Amino acid sequence: MDWSGILVILSILFTVCIAEEKEHVLTLDHTNFTDTVSKHNFIVVEFYAPWCGHCKKLEPEYEKAASSLSSHDPPIVLAKIDASDEANKELAMEYKIQGFPTIKILRDGGKKIQAYNGPREAHGIVAYLKKQAGPASPEIKSREDAARLIDEKKITVVGVFPELSGETFEKFITLAEKLRADYDFAHTADAKLLPRGGPVDKPTLRLLKPFDELFVDFEVFEVNAAEKFIAEASIPIVTIFDKDPENQVYVSKFFNGPNAKAMLFLNFSTELDAFHSKYKDVAKLYKEDGLSFLLGDVEAGAGAFNYFGLKSEQAPLIVIMEKDGEKYLNAHVEPDVLASWLKDYKDGKLKPYVKSEPIPEVNNEPVKVVVRDTLRDLVLNSGKNVLLEFYAPWCGHCKSLAPILDEVAVSYEKDSDVLIAKLDATANDIPKGEFDVKGFPTLYFKSASGNLTQYDGDRTKEAIIEFIEKNRDKPAAQSESVKADSTTPESVTTDSAKDEL
Repeated sequence: MDWSGILVILSILFTVCIAEEKEHVLTLDHTNFTDTVSKHNFIVVEFYAPWCGHCKKLEPEYEKAASSLSSHDPPIVLAKIDASDEANKELAMEYKIQGFPTIKILRDGGKKIQAYNGPREAHGIVAYLKKQAGPASPEIKSREDAARLIDEKKITVVGVFPELSGETFEKFITLAEKLRADYDFAHTADAKLLPRGGPVDKPTLRLLKPFDELFVDFEVFEVNAAEKFIAEASIPIVTIFDKDPENQVYVSKFFNGPNAKAMLFLNFSTELDAFHSKYKDVAKLYKEDGLSFLLGDVEAGAGAFNYFGLKSEQAPLIVIMEKDGEKYLNAHVEPDVLASWLKDYKDGKLKPYVKSEPIPEVNNEPVKVVVRDTLRDLVLNSGKNVLLEFYAPWCGHCKSLAPILDEVAVSYEKDSDVLIAKLDATANDIPKGEFDVKGFPTLYFKSASGNLTQYDGDRTKEAIIEFIEKNRDKPAAQSESVKADSTTPESVTTDSAKDEL
């Protein structure tokens, strides 16, 4: 018997089996995407990039979920498409893909698009998608149904109806379909089956929640009005920001909300009892005035401290951030001062807090250091032609640009009318309305007469110098014939710079 031949065959069969086990996720591209999606009433698509670390981490979990959901009745199909591939870029733009991985739930052959807001591990993906594939609002017919469908730690929106039909009921189902990615919905003909709230004799929207008053009723079923009610009622009077994962959904809603934000940070282990009730009382007073309130643990809020340029030693501290980015701050605040400080804020008596690094005692490098407190004097009102870089210390592109800016600055060392400068945009506030900094590095040129222009040319010494020479204001006493030894860098005029490019 030829055992070697048998082993080869078994090896091939084993390889085929393994390959088949890994084919539960459909691979799509621009040639088959539309056709495949159009054939499914419910399909889940991951837009990914092969080089993305988060995508690589998701891949085995997504595959496990696809394998499990393939046996669902009916099967739930999971697919993926390389959105970084140039051939698929048009699809990525159509679906407004701005980061990787992005997962979309496509319904009715792709006519309805829903963001996937669920977990990123296999078990959670399966549970979330089974729920999303089912009815937007299941019926509660018994207390057992209520216990199964209502998670005491989550928000559930329940429609209570004398009859499960009619215009009002249909509006509720439309609402549930629209918001099913963000909230759990259910409906019932008997309010007594619900864990909270009494009986009702008319159609009622009952929002059950794990905080504040635990439930609240609403009787308007117009979709826009009901959506607004749910959005407002699902945010706690005071959002708790700690390491409890159950609170993260409310923290996200807080930071994504449209209101101005009041944030009190303290040490939960030693200071929470002294502050909590008084802060909540203040929040109740002002929550209708366009303010949302958050109470954060110093340890959990380390990222917020970095963002505001603060230190944990300043806690307890309260920060208000308005919609336009204006900030107000009170460090080492006492519990009894919260109410009066918030009143002063509402009355317009507080001065905005401006984050700035200390003014450097020595500033003799070729590229001058600008901080928020010197921005107006050194740049905006300097009467000089200034090229200003907004950078981040961790930014790789900024690090690559640094030696080039040094060379440009050295070239202009003998020109007192030109200044090359930089500002750490992570450690200094940027004036609103004057600069538009959305990424790093961002370069602006301010001419001596005050004209402000963003530089988006090549990041080479020659290109930057050419730009400066083209946009600078020459001193009145200077002749139009540029003198290379004293007024232009290293004999580089506009024409010669063009020749070098």
